[in-house]
Order: sequence, then C-alpha cells, then structure tokens
Amino acid sequence: MNGRGWIAGAAMSLALAGGASPLAAAEVQHRTDYSIRLSGLPVATASFRSEFNGNRYSISGSLHSAGLADIFARTQGTTAVSGIVNRDKLRATSYSVTYRSGKRGRAIDVTFRNGNVVHASMVPARKKPDNWVPVSSADMRAVLDPISGLIIPAGSRICPKTLPIFDGESRMDLKLTSKGTKPYSTKGFEGEVVVCGIRFVPRSGYKKGREDVEYLRNLKSMEIWFAKADAANVYAPVYVRIPTKLGPVTVSATRFGG
Repeated sequence: MNGRGWIAGAAMSLALAGGASPLAAAEVQHRTDYSIRLSGLPVATASFRSEFNGNRYSISGSLHSAGLADIFARTQGTTAVSGIVNRDKLRATSYSVTYRSGKRGRAIDVTFRNGNVVHASMVPARKKPDNWVPVSSADMRAVLDPISGLIIPAGSRICPKTLPIFDGESRMDLKLTSKGTKPYSTKGFEGEVVVCGIRFVPRSGYKKGREDVEYLRNLKSMEIWFAKADAANVYAPVYVRIPTKLGPVTVSATRFGG
C-alpha cells in the first residue's frame, strides 16, 4: 500500500459501501450510484447492486474512470463481497477486488471466518521493499473488509468508533469522531446525515516512512457522512472528502436507494 493507492482504494471502498441496504426479513435489491471528483473535476463513476436475503448479504459493484482521468490511464474495477448480517455489524465471509489501470492490473481475494482472515491472495504479488511493514497473523484477527466495515446497523455507535480494516494487503484502523449532522439530498434520499471526522492509522502492509502514507496519517480534516436507509435500518456513506496535495477527492452519492 502507498498513500496514492490508499486514496484511490478508500474512495472506491467508500463508494462501494454505500451500495448496501440490508433488510433481514426478506430479499432486498438496492442500487446506489456515485460520482468521484478531484478538485471538483470528474474522475470516476461507480454503480453498485446489493442483495439481502434473511441474514445473508452480497454486494457487487463496478467503477470506471471518467473525464480527465481517462487521458492518463483508463481505469476500471469490480468488487464482490458476501457474508452474514449480525446485530451490530456486517461480517464478510468473502471479499474480492479486481482492477486495471492502463496495462497494469491486480486481483485480490480474501476469505474470512468469524471476523478472522483465513486466506488472502494478491495476483500479481507486490514486490516488498526492505522497509515494508509486514502483516502479522495477529493483524488479521477481528477485522472487517473495507466495504462491509462501513455499513453500520442502526442502534450501534456510528462515531466515535474504530474500524479495524484489512483490504487484502494492508491492515489499517479508521478512527471516526463525531462532528454533528448536516442536511443532504440526492435521488432517493433527503434528510439529515451523521458527519464523522475520519483518521487513517496504518498498522501494517505498507512501506515505512513513505511520504504520502505519513501525509494521510497526519490528516485531521477528512470527513465521511452516513445516511440512514430506513427500510434497512442501517447507516451507510453518502459522502466522503479526502484532502490531497492535488486537491480534495470527494465521493458523492448521486442515487441512494430508490
């Protein structure tokens, strides 16, 4: 993991997370669309589908670069996650991401059991530098995938909360702190959203001392907004803002349910 990679991955993961609206009693299908921008300029769009049947859920999504981003390298990615809806969290049993930017691509697959990672693979494997912080077996216990981890059942604390995330390569904590509420409206939703400050704390699976990782570690102005999907009785992201040296990256829901 590097800082730029985490920004892109976080934007995609946050977008994907908003696509879920579980309803435990019956099968539910749900769609969410997102616009991803850098300094106000469109760089990607995302569209996602989720299905929930009883206490089982599955989410699939796709992301495509757009606008100026296509001039440099056309990027696309897909993801799939499935698991079980528990009372206070969504627990994945499998998580995968495949993405390609220009001629380079990578596929990540992770299998979980009771919140612990039992298998993780990345193809092609990344060459590790000497100052790489390795992921230990302890780092892969009691963790969440980056999609399900951002879907929070109503009744649970939204922020403050620490989310222990493993994305198939890197282990990180996302620390959420309360910043009140704000009005938000988009297709399928209008109402108050919960605003959280978000801090990025790398734990392992990254190059120690890398400048962009340290930049993200020191950021204090990232935000994530959660909206309630009433039928599902969960909160999911509708907006995220990540300041970067090139300008803010924002992920905004252009459709949330409906």
